[in-house]
Amino acid sequence: MKKQLLAAVSAAAFLTTGAAYAADPLKVGVLATLEGTYTVLGEDGVRGLRTALAVRGEQAGGRDLELIIQSTDASPDSAVRGARKLVEQDKVDIVIGPLSGSEGIAIRDYSKTQPQVTFLNGISGAQETTYVTPSDNFFRFNTDGAQWSAGLGDYVFNDKGWETVATIGEDYSFIYTQVFGFALEYCQAGGEITDRFWVPLGTKDFGSIIASLPDDVDAIYLGLGGGDAVNFLNQYQQAGGDANLIGGSIMVDGTVLNSKGDAKKALIGTPSSGPQADTWDDEGWQAYVKAYQDAFPPDKRFPSPSLLATGYYNATTAAMTCLDEVGGDLSDGHAAFRACLSNLELDAPNGKIKLDGNRQAIGANFVSEVTELDDGSLVTKLVKIKDNVPQTLGIDPEVFAKIGLPSRDVPECKTSY
Repeated sequence: MKKQLLAAVSAAAFLTTGAAYAADPLKVGVLATLEGTYTVLGEDGVRGLRTALAVRGEQAGGRDLELIIQSTDASPDSAVRGARKLVEQDKVDIVIGPLSGSEGIAIRDYSKTQPQVTFLNGISGAQETTYVTPSDNFFRFNTDGAQWSAGLGDYVFNDKGWETVATIGEDYSFIYTQVFGFALEYCQAGGEITDRFWVPLGTKDFGSIIASLPDDVDAIYLGLGGGDAVNFLNQYQQAGGDANLIGGSIMVDGTVLNSKGDAKKALIGTPSSGPQADTWDDEGWQAYVKAYQDAFPPDKRFPSPSLLATGYYNATTAAMTCLDEVGGDLSDGHAAFRACLSNLELDAPNGKIKLDGNRQAIGANFVSEVTELDDGSLVTKLVKIKDNVPQTLGIDPEVFAKIGLPSRDVPECKTSY
């Protein structure tokens, strides 16, 4: 079991804590999508955070932690409203969150107006959040959606032999980032993306999109999550769809693989990639899964933590680790605490994570395929790991910058950039 998972509150850190800090609870605000299409994702994010607290105790740096959870609905406006409530009314010291991509961009901007508070991203994965005008007090211990695509394009083209692909994605920043990362690698390998379809977040009727899908492609990439993913699968099955599928990270996450009904079985054999794989036999990963399972009754959790849980777990663990390191001292504008976060190498359940100069995670990525276990449950089975993936995906930073920010039609599908 890895050191981060086993660590208890440091006695040495407590001894260095002044009486004023020890007596004063530390307020932690949490932003989670507990409304709308991504509700089930937000619920597991909170479970991940609570797992970290269960592992490390309800104190950090010798100070009690007072948790205040604020619901959002995946929209930027709701995230900012929630953050304002936590910061300006509840007077929290630290904010952990948000979950969704465009929420993350909005919270990055809001954090610049609140320099007295330290923000740790929950699991939002839009590239722009840290790549463009990063905030000095916003830290992201999860890789972004493009990093989550590392290894998938090459695997689909060279191992699966799928030379043409159409994509469907939710029409917002995170999925733009996911498709961006997939397209860069897939197209450089020699693949062609023939069509890109975009749907609003919260789409109920996929009939027109399904009818428009081309028949002459080798596979369809699905950049959907939560209720959208389940609705698409149900309607695609009803329409008799049988194409090869490629999954975006939240399309094949436990939040979808554990959904009700049999439509999810269309995902069996689907290749995907992301910041974790359910079947990884690493000791630290297995210890984390057990900690998650032990923290909640079986009917109140998934069989294994989703990537949303892992993101919030890692952010919370990073915060608690550095609070221990500085003895709970958040004086001088959180200077020592933020210096610790900036230089921390987190021994996370899903591999070692460190931050770049923009306070953006560099970490491992996992290529997987959906498989059915003997008990009928679906999991992501590890295929291969790509280590130390930076935000620029191994492309020269100057070349990467010229590609442009992820959008509906960026990047172009080219064999060379």
